[in-house]
Amino acid sequence: MNGAIEVLRLPQGTDLSGFVALLRNLSVPHRVSLDGGDQVLWVPDQQLAVEVGELYARFPQGNPRFQSLEPPRETDTFFRQLRRRPLCALMLLLTLAVAALTGLGENFDAIRWLSFQDFRIQGDYLYFVPLQESLHAGQWWRLLTPMLIHFGWLHLTMNTLWYWELGRRIEALQGGLVLLALTLLFGLVSNLAQYLVGGSALFGGLSGVLYGLLGHCWIYHKLAPSTAYRLPPGVVVMMLVWLLVCLSGLVTVLGLGTIANAAHVGGLLAGCLTGAVGGAWARRGH
Repeated sequence: MNGAIEVLRLPQGTDLSGFVALLRNLSVPHRVSLDGGDQVLWVPDQQLAVEVGELYARFPQGNPRFQSLEPPRETDTFFRQLRRRPLCALMLLLTLAVAALTGLGENFDAIRWLSFQDFRIQGDYLYFVPLQESLHAGQWWRLLTPMLIHFGWLHLTMNTLWYWELGRRIEALQGGLVLLALTLLFGLVSNLAQYLVGGSALFGGLSGVLYGLLGHCWIYHKLAPSTAYRLPPGVVVMMLVWLLVCLSGLVTVLGLGTIANAAHVGGLLAGCLTGAVGGAWARRGH
């Protein structure tokens, strides 16, 4: 391992087997050597050294929960990966079921029961029922269910792939209940933000939730570095650039559809807040 960075130097009697097994399960490149009476742990670059040092400070004996962060092996089937991430699998199945039920935006009779506001169709126009009327009638699910509605295969495919990429990281590191809570929170915040800014309109999709998950992973990792939340290079920049392009109105001008910008911004801000709270708590607790 040329140009290796020293992360840990510990007495030879220190048991590193659990932590080394954890690094192996996370596919972190490393090696351990003996130097006099010490054992030395090396990694190939400085950034990884910081993260591995943080990981050892929190889990010196290894941690079975982190072993579940192991990337998919070539022998893993897709369904085996889903079983390891049950909350992610449930969300994907629910989203696909709604896509089938609503005909990917074509079945308005089904969509009107899941949209933020109920509506009726008269000619080429949608007439929306005031939200207060629906809530007074007990239809509180409307505050959340728009995140399950998708319009077209591209919309569905991109959102489900990104939910899997981000959601599985959170489920592995913080558990399924945390992912569920974050999904519901970001869905609520993004839907409310879009309604308050855009008024009565038909909108839907997981993208507001996705920006929330992105912000959560991003800020959490800044405060409490974690291999699970170490996103591929350029992902955050790409998503933020896309957000700015959408905010500029260029996407709509090019005829690529109307973008729920307020939902994206609301989700991102909520995610940055939860990431700051979670990262600060993890840093303080360990």
